[in-house]
Amino acid sequence: MPARFGGAMRSVFWLLGLAALAVALALLVGHNNATLTLFWPPYRFDVSFNFVVFCLIAGFVLLYAALRAFAMLRDLPAQAQRWRSQQVERSVVGAVMDALSHQLAGRFVRAQAAAQQALDQLKGVPPGHWPRRDQLQLLAHLLLAESAQSLQNRERRDDNLQAALNPKLTKNAPEAYEGALLRAVRWAVEDRDADAARARLAELPQGAGRRIQALRLKLRVARLGGESAEALETARLLAKHRAFSPEASRSIVRGLALDVLREAHDMAQLQACWNGLDAPERAMPELALAAAYRAHQLSAIAGSDPDGAEAHARVLAWLEPLWSEFGSLDPAQQRQLALAMEPALGALDAAGLAQLEQRQRQWPQNPFLQYLAGQACMRRQLWGKAAQMLGQASHSLNDPALLRRTWRGLAQLAEERGDVEAAHVAWKRAAALD
Repeated sequence: MPARFGGAMRSVFWLLGLAALAVALALLVGHNNATLTLFWPPYRFDVSFNFVVFCLIAGFVLLYAALRAFAMLRDLPAQAQRWRSQQVERSVVGAVMDALSHQLAGRFVRAQAAAQQALDQLKGVPPGHWPRRDQLQLLAHLLLAESAQSLQNRERRDDNLQAALNPKLTKNAPEAYEGALLRAVRWAVEDRDADAARARLAELPQGAGRRIQALRLKLRVARLGGESAEALETARLLAKHRAFSPEASRSIVRGLALDVLREAHDMAQLQACWNGLDAPERAMPELALAAAYRAHQLSAIAGSDPDGAEAHARVLAWLEPLWSEFGSLDPAQQRQLALAMEPALGALDAAGLAQLEQRQRQWPQNPFLQYLAGQACMRRQLWGKAAQMLGQASHSLNDPALLRRTWRGLAQLAEERGDVEAAHVAWKRAAALD
């Protein structure tokens, strides 16, 4: 409706303009009696001035039309060449789009055929002939390489990838060049070639290396190469950029942090790994328990290392935040906490023992707290309280390993007070659990 209304208004204005022109011409030439005399001896021509004016105007119009017609006639070969070039360009663009459509549809053989058709047509087009000629050729090579990768034809993939990364093409298509490098990294990861993937990542421009897609690939390369520390740092960046959901980010970071802690070779490296964790990460029960478990392993490997007491003190410091949220730990984590705390009970000071007893009174029916309190009292030679706690734990524990240690402790306590029969029964029950 608005377009029709606008067309009607234009028609009205044109009509008014023609009427005004007609009135102006009538006023100008209607009463003009002037004549123009031309002398050509021995002749004389008297012509109306209005006629001369109209002849001049008509002559100008005819001359202009003739020149325009001549120019159009002379431009016909160039127009024909441009038309043929446009047809080739449209055909190439159509072939590239067909290759992309077939690639997305999983028809890789047809995608290869369409991309190869585009490349064959581009061979007759000189570089720089079209504004996006180099970009089209690069994309055709990249689609051909992608299809070859899907068909496990690595030789053809590498040939087309190398052609796509030709500096003559990448100079005029920087975005497509970055995309080709990212695809090359992904293919190297799929081939489980960490060195090739790192080499391609190093070729990325600095800005492209900070993009989410590049960081995702960097994470996969780091995990493929066993570089847990680098993978953890990359996962933190991805979490910061919200590349994953909060739950997925937490799970990925937790898993990588566990790998970093497990790969520590000595206490100094383990402490450095722990210090490298963020505060929210150090608050994760899984990480604190894993760090404590690894510290005990390293202490056992070191044997009579003078730093063993220091290692136990570090374990107690790492596990201290877990006591404030003991009630939120699941039974498996509570068991792991008990196993992690037990070797370090010798380094527990009076304040730590008081805190442990306070937690045990807070959860009197918890078997793991009963076990820990009993073992701690044994270390302090508090035989009566140790027997009481371990006796309660022997009735409530279901874990075979902890229950066996409980009966061993009760046997030692019985021997300490000279009760041979009770010690024999306790040793027998402990042996029955082996």
